[in-house]
Amino acid sequence: MAAAAGPRPEAASPEWPPRHHDPAEAAAGLGDCEDAPVRPLCKPRGICSRAYFLVLMVFVHLYLGNVLALNGDESSDPGPQRRAQGPGPAPTLAPLTRLEGIKVGHERKIQLVADRDHFIRTLSLKPLLFEIPGFLSDEECRLVIHLAQMKGLQRSQILPTEEYEEAMGTMQISPLDLFQLLDQNHDGRLQLREVLAQNRLGNGRWMTPENIQEMYSAIKADPDGDGVLSLQEFSNMDLRDFHKYMRSHRAESSQLVRNSHHTWLYQGEGAHHVMRAIRQRVLRLTRLSPEIVELSEPLQVVRYGEGGHYHAHVDSGPVYPETICSHTKLVANESVPFETSCRYMTVLFYLNNVTGGGETVFPVADNRTYDEMSLIQDDVDLRDTRRHCDKGNLRVKPRQGTAVFWYNYLPDGQGWVGDVDDYSLHGGCLVTRGTKWIANNWINVDPSRARQALFQQEMARLAREGGVDSQPEWALDRAYRDTRVEL
Repeated sequence: MAAAAGPRPEAASPEWPPRHHDPAEAAAGLGDCEDAPVRPLCKPRGICSRAYFLVLMVFVHLYLGNVLALNGDESSDPGPQRRAQGPGPAPTLAPLTRLEGIKVGHERKIQLVADRDHFIRTLSLKPLLFEIPGFLSDEECRLVIHLAQMKGLQRSQILPTEEYEEAMGTMQISPLDLFQLLDQNHDGRLQLREVLAQNRLGNGRWMTPENIQEMYSAIKADPDGDGVLSLQEFSNMDLRDFHKYMRSHRAESSQLVRNSHHTWLYQGEGAHHVMRAIRQRVLRLTRLSPEIVELSEPLQVVRYGEGGHYHAHVDSGPVYPETICSHTKLVANESVPFETSCRYMTVLFYLNNVTGGGETVFPVADNRTYDEMSLIQDDVDLRDTRRHCDKGNLRVKPRQGTAVFWYNYLPDGQGWVGDVDDYSLHGGCLVTRGTKWIANNWINVDPSRARQALFQQEMARLAREGGVDSQPEWALDRAYRDTRVEL
């Protein structure tokens, strides 16, 4: 079996209470195609201040755009980039389908192709995670790798130093506000694990306790050398020294949040027949509407060489009133400062057998509770996939042709997208021998039901009218549609 589990707490079925029904809201007409009231900006453990939100979103925007490759890459853009002009009333969208996990180990039969049955096995309930052996044939796996090599792969992460420093320089925030952002337990002392919890501050570098203590020493931020900063010590620190230190220390690939190469393969009409077959299989698996699946991101193919890794992360960024989903920005009439990708589901395919390492780890799968600070205890950071993958609750071993899929959001109680599921935290363990190839199909859904409906309506109009605007840049991959490969 592909799942190898370490010690894990007893699993409990997730309890997702339905969203509170407000009679006044119903009277106002907020229904299927209207936005629900804005959710709070902070979870109970957060610091609900404007300064906190602005700082967090700057870090998140830079971190997601670069490390998670959620934006800034033309090939991942699922549609034309001009703003929609006056779409008509949007249709009502049906509730999103969501498979039931039943219990860990539960198996069910499903027919995804005409000539065979597949079996879906529940791996965890938090997040709702499943495994399907043999989703792809060996020949399909080799073809996907070949097409990716033909197109060419690019490094998955770089360090956007200038953009990062410019954003930091434009923020109007006091040392006190920044200290409070980091001081999560509000004890007036900044411990190492509180800084580690904000790895976005590292500008794409993966920060370890040793890294932080070295930096403190270099910029003379911690005079007594105890690894803890008081508010006074933090206020005396010049952030320009921090930037100078980061610039002067070139990060090796092993020190990045992500060490891999990737490319994108088009799956729409006119694509290679295997690309189309995979998309249609995903459509049958998810039972979502064809419009949602077909308008989602292309297939991302990723290669991890020996020493490759991806530290634990979630696939979707936070969605606040100040953010917009990348895939629906075409129809967004409001001006918002931040953009992220909204990935309702992740479908991950293993394209080869890995000689050593390379498991997919879910550090807190089926924990009874989730607390961000509990991820870092003493010298163990459960998010660190180079050093501590063996301590995660659930690890999935790469087996060629196997697919795993999970939901990145909790339901909202009304058949749509709720909050990001913290338990979907996952990462790619260190590849100790050989090479690891995977592919990702992300299913994009906007948490705003109305905006998703307008997006689908506008894309349908563009498809009917045709023309240059209906041909995204990555549609050029159609050049490979007739490729024949000896496998």
